[in-house]
Amino acid sequence: MKKFIETLTNVWKIEELRNRIILTLGILLVYRFGAHIILPGIDAEQLSKLTQRTSEGGLLDILNAFTGGAFAKASVFALGIMPYISASIVVQLMGIAIPYLQKLQQEGESGRRRINQITRWLTIAICIVQAPAYLYSISALGVPDEAFIQGKGLGFIIPSVIILVTGTVFAMWLGEKITDKGVGNGISLLIMVGIIARMPHAFFGEMNRVHSPMLVIVEILLWLLVILGCIFLTLAVRQIPVQYARRTTGGQVEKNIFGARQYIPLKLNSAGVMPIIFAQAIMFVPAALAGLSKSEWALSIQNAFRSPFEFWYNVLFGLLIIIFTYFYTAITVPSNKMADDLKRNGGFIPGVKPGQETSEYLDKIMSLITFPGSLFLVAIAVLPAIVNKIPLLEIDQQWALFYGGTSLLILVGVAIDTMQQVNSYLLNRHYDGLMKTGKKRR
Repeated sequence: MKKFIETLTNVWKIEELRNRIILTLGILLVYRFGAHIILPGIDAEQLSKLTQRTSEGGLLDILNAFTGGAFAKASVFALGIMPYISASIVVQLMGIAIPYLQKLQQEGESGRRRINQITRWLTIAICIVQAPAYLYSISALGVPDEAFIQGKGLGFIIPSVIILVTGTVFAMWLGEKITDKGVGNGISLLIMVGIIARMPHAFFGEMNRVHSPMLVIVEILLWLLVILGCIFLTLAVRQIPVQYARRTTGGQVEKNIFGARQYIPLKLNSAGVMPIIFAQAIMFVPAALAGLSKSEWALSIQNAFRSPFEFWYNVLFGLLIIIFTYFYTAITVPSNKMADDLKRNGGFIPGVKPGQETSEYLDKIMSLITFPGSLFLVAIAVLPAIVNKIPLLEIDQQWALFYGGTSLLILVGVAIDTMQQVNSYLLNRHYDGLMKTGKKRR
């Protein structure tokens, strides 16, 4: 405990890091405050049925978790930051097929700024479509007509759409400010703080349901084991050994060690949480399409895919995750570029010829490690449904969602990324990192 306090003291001593942490916490506080501001023209006391529908453990519960409860509150941040994430995914996928975007990706900082601008405009376009859909859907989810004080005419719809779009743009701006002037990835932190905001309610709801202290301890221990598994999945790498040719400088033989790294770290899960997000988005489709028909066959499909705790939902969910893991890894791990960079810097993998053969070798390794990585990702993604069905536990659905899936992977991934950034600040100021003793280096 003493070492931990000493480490926090060292963090506070670095003025730049201290200011960044304060700024980050302040922005997160603003975002959470905005999540409780109800849209003008809606009676907050009439939203109880919407809150109940989004807390039944279905797909709406997952959507509400990503917005930190703003979806169920009909808040100005009801759309959350998800339109921006959707736009980012679309732009990233279009970069494979559109030459203009491929060119921008190769132009460095100026190209990145241009791509960010395109992503922002696409975010606004997505919001313009989603905002009216959200306003009309909350009526179908149980909000009575009496909740709309001024009715549901254009006098309510148009201002509300503008407010919802502005709320998402403002949240996007807050996330970018955290990334530029704070600590960690801003967009990910906004999602994480929304998920964490729902955790106490889910936990204490489970505690009220379970009256056995021993069972509570078992659930907490199981949860900690799952977190350890997520950490392993996030940090696990396959190290590919690399050697560099010696070169002569001023009559002396010098070894180019390429930043002192003598291996290429290929992550077991290079795709991160993106395959789950992709698959989660598609899992809304079967129930939505089945809802268009009233036939018995359509109703059976709707029942099978209406909740992330149903058997066939998780079977299809798992298959989609494996497919998207391979797909996203293929477009985000540029083996050709890695092979070219190695060759350009005089590096080579022992026993493998530089160039095309190195690229094929890296592709083969990635294919071999992606399969177990995708299976591990599937196991974590479907774990909430498993722990919910275990007879001895039968964990409540809201608390079960924190035993895996997108929520837990985001929490673990963002926490590790933020700690690594703080750790780099400490090391640059001659302090040991967060995982060390916290003492100042001599």
